[in-house]
Amino acid sequence: MAVVELDADLAALFDEPGGESLPAYERVKRLVSAQIRSGRWSEGDQLPSENQFVNALGLSRMTINRALRELTGEGLIVRMMGVGTFVAGTKAPSPLFEVKNIADEIQQRGHRHRTEVVLVREEKATTASAPLSEAVGVTTVFHSVLVHFEDETPIQVEDRFVNPAEAPDYLAQDFTELTPNDYLSRVAPLVRGEHVVEAVLASPEECRLLQIERSEPCLLIRRRTWSEHGLVSVARLIHPGSRNRLEGSFTR
Repeated sequence: MAVVELDADLAALFDEPGGESLPAYERVKRLVSAQIRSGRWSEGDQLPSENQFVNALGLSRMTINRALRELTGEGLIVRMMGVGTFVAGTKAPSPLFEVKNIADEIQQRGHRHRTEVVLVREEKATTASAPLSEAVGVTTVFHSVLVHFEDETPIQVEDRFVNPAEAPDYLAQDFTELTPNDYLSRVAPLVRGEHVVEAVLASPEECRLLQIERSEPCLLIRRRTWSEHGLVSVARLIHPGSRNRLEGSFTR
């Protein structure tokens, strides 16, 4: 990873002929996009700070912020709170019609998967766990919250409620060594799954875990899985929109 420098030659490109009719933020976007698409700025390179852009280009911070915010939405850059702004890699595909192990997906892309465990515990059923607890008629559920990383970038918060009858040893598992999907597939093999996909803004806590700003759009997958005995788990999987895309296929 390199830290990009805004040298005089690069700043001069902002004033190239032909762009005078464009708003200033669009010209900033064009400048940054050109460096990325040409390969001069590579995946993982750290961009200059907003203040450096302001000083080099003589624009307001509001203009620079808008340009970087829109480039984030377009998936060209990734902004991580308290860390910096980086050239994005190819968006990680998430399967829409299949239930796959996220660790396998990441490793198949040639990257390293790791998990940070936020919590794993038994809880009394609440409104949040109602889709599971009411369906299977239980008053306590198992609850886990994990953050999945691709290399050093957080790409998913997994918030899952599990039916204790289907996976009684769930709380004893080390989810830094295996994923809930991997474990549940062994003890309660999947016979049916359901996905609901939404575009959302993450909660403040989810933004902190994903290292994103509150304004970043996210993809939310609500997933329910069943074994031959009944509903096994209900999961809320949230992904930064700039780091993921959904893929699916069908035949007829």
